Order: sequence, then C-alpha cells, then structure tokens
Amino acid sequence: MSCHIKEEIGDLLFAVVNLSRKLAVDPGAALERANDKFTRRFEGIERLAHERGLQLGRASLEELDRLWDETKAAEGGHGHSL
Repeated sequence: MSCHIKEEIGDLLFAVVNLSRKLAVDPGAALERANDKFTRRFEGIERLAHERGLQLGRASLEELDRLWDETKAAEGGHGHSL
C-alpha cells in the first residue's frame, strides 16, 4: 500500500473522529458498538452456515453476502440505535 493511501486513510479517520465529537458521540464507544454489532452478525452467519451444512472457508462471496443479509434482516436490518 502506498504512503499516499495510508496518509489519506489517516486523514479520513481523523475527520470521522472529529465529526463524532462535533455530534457529541464518543468515538471510542461508537467503535465498540460497531465491533459488537459485527461480532453478533458474524456469529449469526456462523450459526446459519452450520445449520445449512456450509463451511465458511469454502463459501463464495455471494453465499456469505446472503448469510449476512439474512442475519441483518433477522435483527431488524439496523441493529440497535445509538
């Protein structure tokens, strides 16, 4: 990865942290909630795959996307609000 791309990603992260502070959202807490949501959904994908006899390591990107969409829809599509 080029130094320019790394610098731009750093700028983007800095901007997101500043935006969250401006909106009175704790950026650390928001990141923790996002990680929790990802973990919950990934565990949902694992459960669905197991129930269907699928091996995640051999599933296509399309299959994984379908499992993700099903898991997301099962929790209302948006998780928990801030």
